Amino acid sequence: QVQLVESGGGLVQPGGSLRLSCVVSGFTLDRYAIGWFRQAPGKEREGVSCIGGSDGSTYYADSVKGRFTISRDNAKNTVYLQMNSLKPEDTAVYYCAADSFDTRRLLPILYAYWGQGTQVTVSS
Repeated sequence: QVQLVESGGGLVQPGGSLRLSCVVSGFTLDRYAIGWFRQAPGKEREGVSCIGGSDGSTYYADSVKGRFTISRDNAKNTVYLQMNSLKPEDTAVYYCAADSFDTRRLLPILYAYWGQGTQVTVSS
């Protein structure tokens, strides 16, 4: 049974940092791509970053390049999203998701398995 559980969200001031975690079960990280997505109120879900299963390659949306870093710890079955220099426009519910075809693309439709989400609020 595939499961993903996010944690690490919260309230942070502009310019601050947060690290999100996504603990997975039911598969191994070297088989599935893992993506981070976010959805703000009234907006569509958008891809933030993903990491390839087979090769660990990383990809970022232009809006977060240079500020966010995705990484994984295979032994802990955990994928991280380090978020620095946070802006108010980063406020959203953040989801991690798994793509069993390891396409390494940031399209929500490619991801069959999703976590429940964690709220990130950037505000002074």
